Amino acid sequence: MNNPFPVTSVATLATVVLLCVGTPPAAAEPDLSSIAEASVEAVVNIRTSKTVRQRSDGPRGQMPQHPFFDDPLFRHFFGPEGGPRRPGPGHQRSLGSGVIVTDDGIVLTNNHVVEQADEVRVTLSDGREFEAEMVGSDPRSDLAVVRMEDPPDDLKPISFGDSGSLRLAETVIAIGNPFGVGQTVTKGIVSATGRANVGIADYEDFIQTDAAINPGNSGGALINVRGELIGINTAIVSRSGGHQGIGFAIPSNMARQIMDSLIEHGEVVRGWLGVMIQEIDRDLADALDLEDSNGVLVADVTDDSPADKAGIERGDVIVSVDGEAMRSTGQLRNVIAGNGAGKKVRMEILRNGKSKTVRVTLGELPEELGGGPGFVEGAPRDVTVEALTKQIRDQLEIPERIKKGVVVKRLAPDGAAARAGLRRGDVVLEVDGKVAEGPRRFNELYERGKQSSLLLVYRGNGTIFVVVKKETEEENDDE
Repeated sequence: MNNPFPVTSVATLATVVLLCVGTPPAAAEPDLSSIAEASVEAVVNIRTSKTVRQRSDGPRGQMPQHPFFDDPLFRHFFGPEGGPRRPGPGHQRSLGSGVIVTDDGIVLTNNHVVEQADEVRVTLSDGREFEAEMVGSDPRSDLAVVRMEDPPDDLKPISFGDSGSLRLAETVIAIGNPFGVGQTVTKGIVSATGRANVGIADYEDFIQTDAAINPGNSGGALINVRGELIGINTAIVSRSGGHQGIGFAIPSNMARQIMDSLIEHGEVVRGWLGVMIQEIDRDLADALDLEDSNGVLVADVTDDSPADKAGIERGDVIVSVDGEAMRSTGQLRNVIAGNGAGKKVRMEILRNGKSKTVRVTLGELPEELGGGPGFVEGAPRDVTVEALTKQIRDQLEIPERIKKGVVVKRLAPDGAAARAGLRRGDVVLEVDGKVAEGPRRFNELYERGKQSSLLLVYRGNGTIFVVVKKETEEENDDE
């Protein structure tokens, strides 16, 4: 039987098809110039100033070093010259970036940009400058929120994007104010997502990018090709202090959640499960007779905690939370904290090789574990304290009979507390006869004593009283 259709090569047939239907149009390239030009107006320069004193133990005239820059971790990320400029005795100034996210002048930035600042000024891309006030900060995620005073009507805030939808190698643009030279735009790709255990903050879920992020970019915007905010630029890995292709940004989904909490509550209300957790490696999986190393192992459960009440036990493996697979301790920690207090979550766990579903009503992260506000109005400038955690208790060998108190973390050189003889590592038990149950309570009690405060302090193997005379500091300030 004759074939009515002549035999034709595939190549010839393809040519005929292309001639009939035409060549498919190429995907349109995003107009990065237009996107950057539209977004840059939402990125501001933040200049801060705070009053400092000369070191009493250093060379005459030497400016005090901010404790953050003494941290080897900071030098690992920003290099030895990555700190703020020190223009002269008495004041310390620093430059950073921020992102306008609302019409009424709310600016999102990094905590380390505005930490302990006496004055915050915001400069728009067109050079207009405004004073700003602190709304709240969260050192545990390195985020802060400030509000412009008397903002203009023509602000152009940037809209939030979904950082959870980011894909590897997706094009991103970093906008900031590196080295104080003015708004600068760099382009790169998403190198990784979900980076945790980097050591920059307590709560980490970083976007990693090769877009150039230099000192001064901190608090600036990382945007996608739709001009949406998908990250707050935070840190770089660098031995020189300059760009070496590894930068980190806080994802917008986390940043927005923390920002909303700071605006509404003045603090970040994190969820609390009440468990000690650890990663599962191959050896641990074999020892526990697990099929694989997926999930997060429960190493201990706090008595009367939400986990304890829900029936979670030591040795359980948390596989998922509300259907989201748990692959690391950092991820689980972020998910629990982000859900907030009072939220009910569904957890899939493995116990003795069998799958089990439990429902947990999360509690609020206790202050001694890092809860409470990151910014307290009127917090003392001359002394910084932290909660008396188990880790600190063990490190400083503080006996169990010392039930409550706060640990002196930092003292302003020649400040009132330092002059009174308070030392780093001291445990403040009471302020004016009232128990200092946590950092927030200490700040409130300490600020009530306008002229002086009587502190009961544990040091060594006993307690002593320390009188902090604050009027002396005020008199010195007036000189």
